[in-house]
Amino acid sequence: MDYKDLGARVRIARRNKSWTQEALAERVGISASFLGHIERGTRVASLETFVALCNELQVLPEYLLCKNLEFVDTLAPTSMSEEERTTLQSFLQLAQEMVANGKK
Repeated sequence: MDYKDLGARVRIARRNKSWTQEALAERVGISASFLGHIERGTRVASLETFVALCNELQVLPEYLLCKNLEFVDTLAPTSMSEEERTTLQSFLQLAQEMVANGKK
C-alpha cells in the first residue's frame, strides 16, 4: 500500500477545493495534525475516515487508491504486452487525475 501516494491525492483534491487542512479536517471530524500526517503518508486513516474524506472531497475511493489497485491486470485483454499494460495504467491514472481536477 502506497500511503504517500494516497496522501498526495488527498492533498490534490483538497487544494482543488481551495480548502485548508483545518477546513477539511473539521468537515471530516479529525484534527488538522492527523490530516497532515495522512497527506504525508506517515499515518493511516481508518476506514471511516477514508470514507469521510471521499465524501467531503467528492472523489471516488478508486481515485485515492488508484496507484494501489491492480485493476488493469484484471480488465486488460490477456493479449496485451507488459509495456502496453503499463502504458494503459499510466493513461488511466492520468485520466482519473484530470477528472478529479475538473479538466477536459
